[in-house]
Formats: sequence, structure tokens, C-alpha cells
Amino acid sequence: MRKGIIRPIVICLFRYDDKILVAEGIDPADNSYFYRPIGGGIEYGEKSSAALKREVKEEINASIDNLEFLGTIENIFTYNGEVGHEIVQVYDAIFIDDTFYEIPAFEGIEDSGDCFKVMWKPWSDFISGGLRLVPEELLTFAPSIQSMQRIN
Repeated sequence: MRKGIIRPIVICLFRYDDKILVAEGIDPADNSYFYRPIGGGIEYGEKSSAALKREVKEEINASIDNLEFLGTIENIFTYNGEVGHEIVQVYDAIFIDDTFYEIPAFEGIEDSGDCFKVMWKPWSDFISGGLRLVPEELLTFAPSIQSMQRIN
């Protein structure tokens, strides 16, 4: 996170049954857990859909298809005591390799080489407030996501 910079990112609400795929994170300022759909930065001159395909390939070595743009979120947040600002392009997509839907949890890898946990979590855990989904505005997508029938 760079101070004073608005960062364009792209994330994907991968769905399976009543679950979404999220990465687990911890805010070092208060050791609180949060969950975020996978994705990452959009490079200059790169379309968000291409960035999503690249980021998913880099982070979990998966290929995706059937991308559907869901919307944009302006996310202003605090992480490790610092204010961050992102413009978030949100997509839906499917994995080409169906085995990703059968694995309850696995590891992803950041550009820095750091590993992170990726897991399928029920929407209801986020809607009830039991788990914290970020950006929090993703919860406004819940009714439309839950009513969509994803065919794998």
C-alpha cells in the first residue's frame, strides 16, 4: 500500500454452492482477521479483465473463463494504521479446472513470495457478520450473487 496513491485493483467473486473463494488476511495493527476475494493490481495499459486472468494465474496457478463484470467499488479503508484508497473492479468467473471447486482450502502466493490461505467460505458467514469481508461494500452484491445460478 502506497501512501497518497489511489490503487486500481480487480477481484473475483468465485462462487461454488453457497460459498465464495476468499483469501485470509490479518491486520497487524490489531491482529484482526479479514477475508477478501482474490485478485490484484491493474497495471498501466492493462484491462481489468486481463489483469484478473493474470493475477489468478500468478496467485493460485489457475486459468479462468466466462468473466462477467459485476460493478465497481470505491474502497477507502485503514490497514496497519494507514489509510488506503482503491478503485475495485469486481467480476464473476469460473475456473477452467473444476478441481478448484473441490478443494476446501489451499495456498496462494503473492508477488513478494509470501504465501496466504485461500478458502471457500459461506456467504452467510459474511452477511451475519461472523466473518469480515473486504471491501465491505461487496455485501451489497450478495442478493444478486445468491440469486445467480453458476453452472460449473
